Amino acid sequence: MDSFSSPSSGSSPKFSQDDLMDQLKLQLAQAYAEEFLETVRGKCFEKCITKPGSSLSGSESSCISRCIERYIEATGIIGRALFNQR
Repeated sequence: MDSFSSPSSGSSPKFSQDDLMDQLKLQLAQAYAEEFLETVRGKCFEKCITKPGSSLSGSESSCISRCIERYIEATGIIGRALFNQR
């Protein structure tokens, strides 16, 4: 039996509902962060790296930095807008 199944006997569950919610929130945050990084990596690479090589040029490096900063800023603006609507 896994930790999410209800116990068959009268014993108490292994985790409280708050513990399970905290774990779920953590997993969702991790999944969101991974998806965000993959999106940013793909979009910024496509936009900034014109000739892939063994190292980045100065302009490619600064382009990637600006691109990532913009994605982070845009995500923050969108997040604040969504949470302020509630």
